[in-house]
Amino acid sequence: MEMPFIPNQSKQLNITTDFGTYSRYPIKTHVVMDNDNLFDLLDKYAAEYVTEGDYLFMSEKIVAISQGRAFPIDEIKPSWWAKFLCKFVYKTPYGIGLGMPCTMELAIREIGLPKILFAAACSAVTKLFGIRGVFYRILGEKARAIDGPCDCTIPPYNKYAKLAPDRPDEVARELSDHLGIKIVVIDANDLGVEVLGRSHSDIAIDFCKQVFKDNPLDQGDQQTPICIVRKVNESEDN
Repeated sequence: MEMPFIPNQSKQLNITTDFGTYSRYPIKTHVVMDNDNLFDLLDKYAAEYVTEGDYLFMSEKIVAISQGRAFPIDEIKPSWWAKFLCKFVYKTPYGIGLGMPCTMELAIREIGLPKILFAAACSAVTKLFGIRGVFYRILGEKARAIDGPCDCTIPPYNKYAKLAPDRPDEVARELSDHLGIKIVVIDANDLGVEVLGRSHSDIAIDFCKQVFKDNPLDQGDQQTPICIVRKVNESEDN
């Protein structure tokens, strides 16, 4: 079937990886809310286009939102510790992370204050030796996937903070059983790629990172939270 989808602006349709050349077809959807069902979402937007051997990559954000794990920032009441600790978090141009009181408060609730204090202490020591990133390495994917509001995000989520999705591997497996192809839950931006969930353990993490290394879904107002990934036949690639 000819795919009706085009790459997002400044992104390429195909990418060559160590695993071969793949096409990435971003799929535009409605703005996903907490009352949306992911099975219905895939049936509506992706089911008629997928074929055997395809992968479906989906933004971790829509999984978290559908699980009710995104919250208006004016409903989050940061503790003293959240206000204090967020001051020491490095803020990148591509996401707030735990660098504001409301996102740090979500991290404290989700991960626990003792572990966050331990990570902060380790980070303070290692920075003296020029080593960065220890804070997030200790806290893991649950912390890295927490994010806050951004002006480029589609409303109403430009005024929301969100947690990482709950049980992403299980969600991916259930959706894979429903759709009939392998599914990956991914957190990608222009700084890097984190694989949060896989429907099958034989989906190589390195494959996921290579095929999504240029962030084909982008993270602005494109409204393309899911993507069909299909291997390009050698005859088509030549």
